[in-house]
Amino acid sequence: MIDSEKIERAARLFLEGIGENPERPALKETPERIARACKEIFGGYEQDPKKILSKVFDSENSELVVQKDIPFYSMCEHHLLPFFGTVAIGYVPDKKVVGLSKLARLVNVYARRAQIQENLTEQIAEALMAFLKPRGTIVLIKAEHLCMSMRGVNRGAVETSTLSHRGILSEDSDLRKIFFERIAL
Repeated sequence: MIDSEKIERAARLFLEGIGENPERPALKETPERIARACKEIFGGYEQDPKKILSKVFDSENSELVVQKDIPFYSMCEHHLLPFFGTVAIGYVPDKKVVGLSKLARLVNVYARRAQIQENLTEQIAEALMAFLKPRGTIVLIKAEHLCMSMRGVNRGAVETSTLSHRGILSEDSDLRKIFFERIAL
Protein backbone atom coordinates (compact mmCIF):
# COMPACT_ATOMS: atom_id res chain seq x y z
CA MET A 1 0.00 0.00 0.00
CA ILE A 2 2.78 2.47 0.86
CA ASP A 3 4.48 3.61 -2.36
CA SER A 4 8.10 4.53 -1.56
CA GLU A 5 8.80 5.91 -5.04
CA LYS A 6 5.95 8.41 -4.80
CA ILE A 7 7.02 9.45 -1.32
CA GLU A 8 10.60 10.01 -2.50
CA ARG A 9 9.43 12.14 -5.44
CA ALA A 10 7.16 14.14 -3.16
CA ALA A 11 9.97 14.64 -0.63
CA ARG A 12 12.26 16.02 -3.35
CA LEU A 13 9.52 18.41 -4.48
CA PHE A 14 8.87 19.42 -0.88
CA LEU A 15 12.55 20.21 -0.31
CA GLU A 16 12.57 22.32 -3.47
CA GLY A 17 9.33 23.98 -2.39
CA ILE A 18 10.84 25.22 0.89
CA GLY A 19 13.86 26.57 -0.97
CA GLU A 20 16.28 23.70 -0.36
CA ASN A 21 18.44 21.84 -2.82
CA PRO A 22 17.65 18.10 -2.63
CA GLU A 23 21.04 17.40 -4.22
CA ARG A 24 22.94 19.10 -1.39
CA PRO A 25 25.12 16.38 0.22
CA ALA A 26 23.32 16.50 3.60
CA LEU A 27 19.91 16.18 1.89
CA LYS A 28 20.74 13.78 -0.93
CA GLU A 29 19.48 10.70 0.96
CA THR A 30 16.64 12.51 2.78
CA PRO A 31 13.88 11.43 0.36
CA GLU A 32 14.81 7.76 0.89
CA ARG A 33 14.94 8.29 4.66
CA ILE A 34 11.49 9.88 4.59
CA ALA A 35 10.10 6.96 2.57
CA ARG A 36 11.49 4.45 5.09
CA ALA A 37 10.11 6.50 7.99
CA CYS A 38 6.68 6.63 6.34
CA LYS A 39 6.57 2.82 6.12
CA GLU A 40 6.85 2.75 9.90
CA ILE A 41 4.86 5.87 10.81
CA PHE A 42 1.93 4.91 8.55
CA GLY A 43 2.27 1.13 8.92
CA GLY A 44 -1.19 0.88 10.48
CA TYR A 45 -2.76 0.88 7.03
CA GLU A 46 -1.17 -2.51 6.44
CA GLN A 47 -2.36 -4.09 9.70
CA ASP A 48 -5.68 -5.77 10.43
CA PRO A 49 -7.21 -5.08 13.87
CA LYS A 50 -9.37 -8.20 13.59
CA LYS A 51 -6.25 -10.36 13.31
CA ILE A 52 -4.70 -8.70 16.37
CA LEU A 53 -7.80 -9.36 18.48
CA SER A 54 -8.48 -12.84 17.09
CA LYS A 55 -6.42 -14.71 19.71
CA VAL A 56 -8.61 -14.79 22.80
CA PHE A 57 -8.64 -16.86 25.97
CA ASP A 58 -11.59 -18.28 27.88
CA SER A 59 -12.14 -16.53 31.18
CA GLU A 60 -14.71 -16.54 33.92
CA ASN A 61 -13.73 -12.96 34.74
CA SER A 62 -16.62 -10.57 34.27
CA GLU A 63 -15.01 -7.63 36.04
CA LEU A 64 -13.53 -4.55 34.45
CA VAL A 65 -10.08 -5.07 32.88
CA VAL A 66 -8.05 -1.85 32.64
CA GLN A 67 -4.80 -1.05 30.90
CA LYS A 68 -3.49 2.50 31.14
CA ASP A 69 -0.56 4.62 30.00
CA ILE A 70 -0.23 2.96 26.58
CA PRO A 71 2.00 5.40 24.69
CA PHE A 72 1.20 6.26 21.08
CA TYR A 73 2.37 8.51 18.26
CA SER A 74 0.14 9.49 15.36
CA MET A 75 -0.04 12.02 12.55
CA CYS A 76 -2.68 14.73 12.25
CA GLU A 77 -4.43 14.29 8.91
CA HIS A 78 -4.87 18.07 8.58
CA HIS A 79 -1.20 19.12 8.83
CA LEU A 80 0.76 15.83 8.78
CA LEU A 81 2.34 16.82 12.07
CA PRO A 82 2.57 14.45 15.04
CA PHE A 83 0.27 14.16 17.97
CA PHE A 84 1.20 11.86 20.82
CA GLY A 85 0.20 10.83 24.29
CA THR A 86 -1.31 7.92 26.16
CA VAL A 87 -4.33 5.66 25.89
CA ALA A 88 -6.28 3.99 28.68
CA ILE A 89 -8.54 1.08 27.76
CA GLY A 90 -11.11 -0.70 29.87
CA TYR A 91 -13.40 -3.56 28.95
CA VAL A 92 -15.79 -5.95 30.68
CA PRO A 93 -15.19 -9.45 29.30
CA ASP A 94 -17.96 -11.72 28.10
CA LYS A 95 -16.20 -15.05 28.78
CA LYS A 96 -13.26 -14.04 26.54
CA VAL A 97 -10.15 -11.97 27.27
CA VAL A 98 -7.34 -10.90 24.99
CA GLY A 99 -3.62 -10.97 25.72
CA LEU A 100 -2.65 -7.65 27.25
CA SER A 101 -0.02 -6.88 24.61
CA LYS A 102 -2.80 -7.00 22.04
CA LEU A 103 -4.34 -3.82 23.45
CA ALA A 104 -1.14 -1.85 22.79
CA ARG A 105 -0.90 -3.44 19.33
CA LEU A 106 -4.48 -2.39 18.60
CA VAL A 107 -3.64 1.20 19.56
CA ASN A 108 -0.72 1.12 17.12
CA VAL A 109 -2.85 -0.16 14.25
CA TYR A 110 -4.98 2.96 14.34
CA ALA A 111 -2.37 5.44 15.64
CA ARG A 112 -0.12 4.62 12.68
CA ARG A 113 -2.53 6.20 10.22
CA ALA A 114 -3.13 9.83 9.30
CA GLN A 115 -6.17 10.94 11.27
CA ILE A 116 -7.59 12.98 14.13
CA GLN A 117 -7.64 12.08 17.81
CA GLU A 118 -11.42 11.96 17.99
CA ASN A 119 -11.54 9.25 15.32
CA LEU A 120 -8.63 7.33 16.85
CA THR A 121 -10.59 7.05 20.10
CA GLU A 122 -13.71 5.82 18.31
CA GLN A 123 -11.80 3.33 16.12
CA ILE A 124 -10.19 1.62 19.11
CA ALA A 125 -13.52 1.35 20.95
CA GLU A 126 -15.32 0.05 17.85
CA ALA A 127 -12.63 -2.56 17.11
CA LEU A 128 -12.79 -3.87 20.67
CA MET A 129 -16.57 -4.21 20.48
CA ALA A 130 -16.55 -5.77 17.01
CA PHE A 131 -13.72 -8.26 17.40
CA LEU A 132 -13.37 -8.99 21.14
CA LYS A 133 -17.13 -8.70 21.77
CA PRO A 134 -16.95 -7.63 25.43
CA ARG A 135 -19.99 -6.53 27.41
CA GLY A 136 -18.65 -2.99 27.17
CA THR A 137 -15.55 -0.93 26.57
CA ILE A 138 -14.16 2.52 27.35
CA VAL A 139 -11.22 4.34 25.75
CA LEU A 140 -9.60 7.55 26.99
CA ILE A 141 -6.86 9.29 25.01
CA LYS A 142 -4.78 12.21 26.26
CA ALA A 143 -2.49 13.86 23.72
CA GLU A 144 -0.42 16.86 22.73
CA HIS A 145 -0.71 18.04 19.13
CA LEU A 146 2.33 19.55 17.44
CA CYS A 147 0.04 21.22 14.88
CA MET A 148 -1.03 23.39 17.82
CA SER A 149 2.27 23.47 19.74
CA MET A 150 4.76 24.40 17.02
CA ARG A 151 2.54 26.33 14.59
CA GLY A 152 -0.74 28.23 14.60
CA VAL A 153 -1.47 29.23 18.18
CA ASN A 154 2.06 28.09 19.28
CA ARG A 155 0.94 26.72 22.63
CA GLY A 156 2.81 23.63 23.77
CA ALA A 157 1.99 21.25 26.59
CA VAL A 158 -1.76 21.63 26.00
CA GLU A 159 -3.46 18.31 26.59
CA THR A 160 -6.48 17.22 24.60
CA SER A 161 -8.56 14.34 25.93
CA THR A 162 -11.14 12.27 24.10
CA LEU A 163 -13.40 9.57 25.47
CA SER A 164 -15.50 6.82 23.94
CA HIS A 165 -17.56 4.14 25.65
CA ARG A 166 -19.82 1.36 24.48
CA GLY A 167 -22.16 -1.26 25.94
CA ILE A 168 -22.34 -1.62 29.70
CA LEU A 169 -19.74 1.12 30.13
CA SER A 170 -22.13 3.56 28.46
CA GLU A 171 -25.02 2.48 30.66
CA ASP A 172 -23.35 2.16 34.07
CA SER A 173 -21.91 5.41 35.48
CA ASP A 174 -20.59 3.57 38.55
CA LEU A 175 -18.52 1.29 36.29
CA ARG A 176 -17.15 4.33 34.44
CA LYS A 177 -16.25 5.83 37.82
CA ILE A 178 -14.28 2.67 38.68
CA PHE A 179 -12.41 3.00 35.37
CA PHE A 180 -11.44 6.61 36.14
CA GLU A 181 -10.40 5.68 39.69
CA ARG A 182 -8.14 2.91 38.37
CA ILE A 183 -6.43 5.04 35.77
CA ALA A 184 -5.81 7.74 38.40
CA LEU A 185 -3.76 5.32 40.53
